[in-house]
Amino acid sequence: MEKAMMRQWQLADRPIGRALADGDFRLADVPMPMAGEGEMLLAVRWLGFEPAQKGWMENFGGYVAPIELGDVMRGMGVAEVVESRDGRWPVGTMVAGMTGWTEYLVSDGEGFDICHPDLPPHAMLGVLGIPGLTAWHGFHAIGRPVAGDVVVVSGAAGATGSVAGQLAKVAGCYVIGIAGGAEKCAWLTQEAGFDAAIDYREGKVAAQLKALAPKGCDIVYDNVGGVVLDAMLGRLAIGARVVLCGGISRYEQGGEIAGPGNYFNLILRRARMEGFIILDEQPRWGAMRDRLAALVLAGRLQWQVDEQQGFEAAPAALARLFTGANRGKQILRV
Repeated sequence: MEKAMMRQWQLADRPIGRALADGDFRLADVPMPMAGEGEMLLAVRWLGFEPAQKGWMENFGGYVAPIELGDVMRGMGVAEVVESRDGRWPVGTMVAGMTGWTEYLVSDGEGFDICHPDLPPHAMLGVLGIPGLTAWHGFHAIGRPVAGDVVVVSGAAGATGSVAGQLAKVAGCYVIGIAGGAEKCAWLTQEAGFDAAIDYREGKVAAQLKALAPKGCDIVYDNVGGVVLDAMLGRLAIGARVVLCGGISRYEQGGEIAGPGNYFNLILRRARMEGFIILDEQPRWGAMRDRLAALVLAGRLQWQVDEQQGFEAAPAALARLFTGANRGKQILRV
C-alpha cells in the first residue's frame, strides 16, 4: 500500500543581513506521521506569524534552539485533533501550540492548549496568543501603569501594539500610538480607542510626540527600535518605564542594531528600560489569557486579523510582516 503523503515547509537558507527570499524555504512532500498509543494526529488549520521567526531563521539571539537547515519551519498554529489513540483530547478538539509549518503532526498534547470555547480558534494566535500575552506582561509587569499615565506605543497597529495600547486605555491612561500610514492611524483612534496616533512615515515623530506629550511619556512600549525608539526616549517623563518588546526595524536594517542616541535621557529622567521574552512567562499564560478573554468578551478589547489563504502561501504571509502590509495579527488559513 502506498504511504499517505503531506506537505511541510522546511528551512533552506538563513536570511542573515537581508530580506526574506523565496529560496529561504523549501516545500517538501513527506510521509504522513502515525499516532502511537497515547498520542493524537493533529491537522493544522491555521498558522500564525511573528517577526521573531526571522530571528529564529538567522539563529539570532540564542533564547530558543536554532532551526537547522532542512528542519520544519518553526511557528505557532491552531490544529484539530483528527485521530486520538487514547490521547489527551478527543477527535474534533481544537488546540493551539507550536505546530510548525506542516499540514499534520503527532503530539501527546504537551505544549498545546485547548482553544477558547467562546472565541474563534485563531484567537489563540493573536489576542489570546503570543501577541496578546506579550502585550499583557510587558505593559502590566514592566510598565506598571498608574491611571493618568501618558503612554506611547510603537508598532501600535500590529497584533501586540494594538493590545498594549488598549490595555493602557483600560488602565485609565492617555495613549499615543505610532504606526505606518493614515489607514492604520485612523483605526487606532476610531476603533481601538487610542487618544492620538502618529504616522511615522511622515518623518515627524519627535515633533508630534513633543506636541502630544509636552510633559513627557510615563510608559514607552516599544516594538520597533531604531529611530522610532530614539524619538520616544527623547520624550521621557521623570521615572518613566521603557518596555522593550521587539525591534522589527532591525530586520529592515540588514540585521544591524543601531544604538539609541537619546539613551542618556534614561539617566536624566531617572527612567528604567527593561526587555523580556514572553516564553519565560509560560507558567502564567493561563491567568493572563483569562484576563484578556474577559476583556474581549466584554467588548473592551478590539482585535483584527489579516488572514491569508493556502498552505503554499506561508512564506509570503511571513514576509508581509516586514513590509507593513498586514493589519493586526498575520495568520494563514491552511
